Amino acid sequence: MSSSTETRKFEAEVAQVLHLVTHSLYSHKEIFLRELISNASDACDKLRFESIARPQLLAGEGELHIDVSWDADARTVTVRDNGVGMDREDIVANLGTIASSGTRRFLEAMSAEQKTDARLIGQFGVGFYSAFVVADRVTVLSRRAGDASSEGVKWESDGKGEYSLEQVELAERGTSIVLHLKADEDEFLRPWTLKSLITRYSDHVAFPIRMPLEKDGKASDEWETVNAASALWTKPKSDISDEDYQSFYRSLGHDFNDALAWTHNRVEGSQSFTTLLYIPSQPPFDLMMGGRDERKGLKLYIKRVFIMDAAEELLPNYLRFVRGVVDADDLPLNVSREILQHNRQLERIKAACVKRVLDLLEKLARDEPEKFATFYKAFGNTLKEGIAEDQGNRERIAKLLRFASTRSDSRSPNVSLDDYVGRMAVGQDTIWYITADSYAAAAGSPQLEAFKAKDIEVLLMYDRVDEWMIGSLTEYADKKLKNVAKGELALDEADKQKQEEASAAAAPLIEKIKRLLGDRVGDVRVSARLTDSPSCLALSDYEMAPHLARLLREAGHDMPDSKPTLEINPQHPLLKRLDAESDDGKAADLSNLLLEQAEIAAGAPLPDPAAFVQRMNRVLLG
Repeated sequence: MSSSTETRKFEAEVAQVLHLVTHSLYSHKEIFLRELISNASDACDKLRFESIARPQLLAGEGELHIDVSWDADARTVTVRDNGVGMDREDIVANLGTIASSGTRRFLEAMSAEQKTDARLIGQFGVGFYSAFVVADRVTVLSRRAGDASSEGVKWESDGKGEYSLEQVELAERGTSIVLHLKADEDEFLRPWTLKSLITRYSDHVAFPIRMPLEKDGKASDEWETVNAASALWTKPKSDISDEDYQSFYRSLGHDFNDALAWTHNRVEGSQSFTTLLYIPSQPPFDLMMGGRDERKGLKLYIKRVFIMDAAEELLPNYLRFVRGVVDADDLPLNVSREILQHNRQLERIKAACVKRVLDLLEKLARDEPEKFATFYKAFGNTLKEGIAEDQGNRERIAKLLRFASTRSDSRSPNVSLDDYVGRMAVGQDTIWYITADSYAAAAGSPQLEAFKAKDIEVLLMYDRVDEWMIGSLTEYADKKLKNVAKGELALDEADKQKQEEASAAAAPLIEKIKRLLGDRVGDVRVSARLTDSPSCLALSDYEMAPHLARLLREAGHDMPDSKPTLEINPQHPLLKRLDAESDDGKAADLSNLLLEQAEIAAGAPLPDPAAFVQRMNRVLLG
């Protein structure tokens, strides 16, 4: 066996994380212990799973556990597990390179305001590096279960760009992480400090966490278990306090904040399973980043054996913010992700999880509106994705949605569709809404003028997801949803006659504007929407809103060219001025400005901003 030591450089992004950790993460330094224990628990879970098919892997030490010890003289803290362990390739992949996109996403999330907060590190799967918050050197000793004792690996680094690898003799499987503490980190050499941190952050880790008994100020050879070491979800609800639930959530979700709400249920019968599902109080920083494969919202257990992070198989994408565990009694222990995707039992569990989450949200909305408002601020946009994704629960999801409104004093979304329907005038059969790219653009849209004049409420939708979402929500409570900016407005007989008379009277003006604008417009017509503004854009029923089309183009999508319909208000002074203007140049400037201001109000990009400015200056100068 060669004992030569190999030195390697970290990949660039790992080096960035290490630099950030060692120089910037000052708050909540104690998080390192939670992260290392969490990784140790994962290693024990993996071995317990692998040992189902290969029982010989547990030879030597049958009971899986995690040991936390200290040495005041050597100034070290050691976290050891007798889990699955790592071989040389595993160590290089997990500690020296980008094993997943977690490191990259962690760096992206670290804006200037967040760089002093170590709490984020666990959310991105790079928790091992938190060791360097308190240590100036870290040594890892590991041997994979099933490998010979001569195939142990020693990894060591000071976190400054390089690490060393050496093959060593290790009598026992598993991993030991030895933290050589920095000079000012004496508090972590106190056993009561370590014990209190374990109780606070890791009490509900399902494996015993042991510490040496202290004798004469030093660690003895006797060990005691310092955590509850139980699967919380298996206990009767009556035996679990709110603090127990919150403590479990914090360790499960790598979150310092309490959960907003939770639901804990046991289903017995032809199929038996337990669910413990949490709604966080604020979104994780990676909620909107990454693909489906990176979601780790729920953990799947079978008879208390951890199987996998299986969020996609246990909850739909629009509920990816939910954290928790599912423990099934009837699934085979050798289940794979491929089997899960076509498993009818799991489909029933998934449906039950969705029902439990929606039940919980409905209860919050009904009984604790302030908590629901907190939830909606954090996850409302994510929930909206369910309108398109989950046809079977569309009505339930729609009932939970909230919007701003022309009848609401608040810019915050606080009006439900039920609120709107309850306020509808007798005979009104349409739920009216408008989409825009900001609250100000929606609330100030000229398309609202006729509705305000008739005291008809309009929902204001201004989140990016709204235009896409509303394409799948065409009806609610037997009422059609319709965009005030799309199609022609349905008019009563009196209004229809006025509209026809106004269109006939403005026919020469319309022809003049069409001639001057040429192929910049598809049509020009008198508006039934406008009372105060001179012009607005009108879209066909199936045309995409200009602000969304702009965003998609900016994202690199090919969008079909369409010529807008310009609606005008002939009673406005600008239109009267245009009608009376005999100079074609000045009339063309006015016509183009009418179109361009309508485009700006609708969120469409101006094709030639410089020409717009020049036209505006010419008109202002008279």
